Amino acid sequence: MDEIARLGTEKYLLLTTFRKDGRAVPTPVWAAPDGDALLVWTVADSGKVKRIRRSGAVRLAPCTARGTATGQEVAGHAELLDDAGSARARTVIASRYGLVGRLVMLGSTLRRGRTGTVGIRLTVAAG
Repeated sequence: MDEIARLGTEKYLLLTTFRKDGRAVPTPVWAAPDGDALLVWTVADSGKVKRIRRSGAVRLAPCTARGTATGQEVAGHAELLDDAGSARARTVIASRYGLVGRLVMLGSTLRRGRTGTVGIRLTVAAG
């Protein structure tokens, strides 16, 4: 099983981004498989978005809802998506997480609008 397929079966994904000084900042997120990548959705002005904008280097691992890693971590790359890609990420995640996913997406859209969140495409580093 490849890494995207393995990580895509997990309920939560530990997305670790890195500050300028190299310190790791792990965050548990929902993720959904989309072809050869995973899609994540988050608030557009979050710290992880700022760190990804600066450097797309990330680490990915399965985790609990509280962010405790439960499996092997792998190196990856994150890319912020445009409006269409972000809309796709919201749709794919809402579908993966069922009624709860759809309700969370609806609440987020009502609270922040369509541009208040952004999709992130995650791939596993080659090697």
